[in-house]
Amino acid sequence: MIISTNHTSFTVSDMEQALLFYHGLLGMQVVSERTISGPFAETITGISGANMRIVYLQMAPNSEHRLELIQYLSPKAQPLEQSTSQPGCAHLALNVDDLDAMYRELSAKGVRFKSQPVTIVGGPNAGGKGVYLYGPDGVTLELLQPPG
Repeated sequence: MIISTNHTSFTVSDMEQALLFYHGLLGMQVVSERTISGPFAETITGISGANMRIVYLQMAPNSEHRLELIQYLSPKAQPLEQSTSQPGCAHLALNVDDLDAMYRELSAKGVRFKSQPVTIVGGPNAGGKGVYLYGPDGVTLELLQPPG
């Protein structure tokens, strides 16, 4: 039986660029960093020669859920198609307290959005606001301001 969530992971092409975004722009805090290779890395990933730089970030001050960023130092791979309609593609949704202000702030810093914030018209977040944006490597993120 599943008892809780632990982390969400994104593979990134450039760890420094990813940290500028997730830590520098979104304010997530780095909690650990390491490089792994050898039998454990190869076995758990199923990738021969896996050599990875891994950084964990705390997503929000009171959240136990972490974001894991992995840069494969080897082997190198080609980027995936990141369209949200592509089967297997995922996105990460983050709750924010003032979506309009965050949208303005991030837009001014060059972050690309798929639209302006919109009011959510149905489902569990009806009455709130949401917007999709592009993270490093074209990963889709969603910012949500809960209703009320």
